[in-house]
Amino acid sequence: MRISGLDIFRGFAILLMITFHLSFDLDNFNIVDFDVRRGEFWKYFRYLIVSIFVFSAGISLILANKEEINFFKVKRRVIVLSFASLLVSIGSYTQFPNTWIYFGILHFFLFASIVGLLFLRFPKTSLFLGIFIILGYAFSIINMHWLFDILKTPLHLPTKNTEDLATIFPWFGVFLLGMAFGNFGLHTVIFNNRFFNSPSRANRVLSYLGKNSLVIYLIHQPILFSIFLTAQYFGFI
Repeated sequence: MRISGLDIFRGFAILLMITFHLSFDLDNFNIVDFDVRRGEFWKYFRYLIVSIFVFSAGISLILANKEEINFFKVKRRVIVLSFASLLVSIGSYTQFPNTWIYFGILHFFLFASIVGLLFLRFPKTSLFLGIFIILGYAFSIINMHWLFDILKTPLHLPTKNTEDLATIFPWFGVFLLGMAFGNFGLHTVIFNNRFFNSPSRANRVLSYLGKNSLVIYLIHQPILFSIFLTAQYFGFI
């Protein structure tokens, strides 16, 4: 079941993500000083982007398995996300060997797409557990630091920073809230709104971006990076 409003919502996140990575590249190539890596604004800007993506994914998991688990779609999604996650890790390692991506947003989606199946028929559990995870993380009650400490040496993980990190806590909490939202049918209240169903050009563009979010995620940064590298090589920057 596909809802155009959800595609538009996800497309808006894609637009924000491209803006974020364009700003990152401008900063990385010393064209402007945005301080994307450490700036408070950019930290919360990223939180907004990830929240939209993760919340939308939780709703989508419910819609894709409304009546029963669609194992064909689940298997295909796991294979695609596994390949895409590996591609991101390898690609980031070639460019940033000291801060490569070992558990970015795609790795998280792979985890959530599998574990989330356990909560398909338990909307109240999804709601309360999601809230607990988010609040527990916010008040430093739960985190994944212990697992990182165990794995960082044998897996040679970056010890300080990584180019992208989407930890299980708190983001699985946001994912569970999205699942609860979809299970209770609350998504229809928002996405049946006139704003999301307007046949405007902007909505058509956002819908296209939302429908092709994975492909755009994978190719947009290499394209932007290549443009900046080419401009640097020819002395334009």
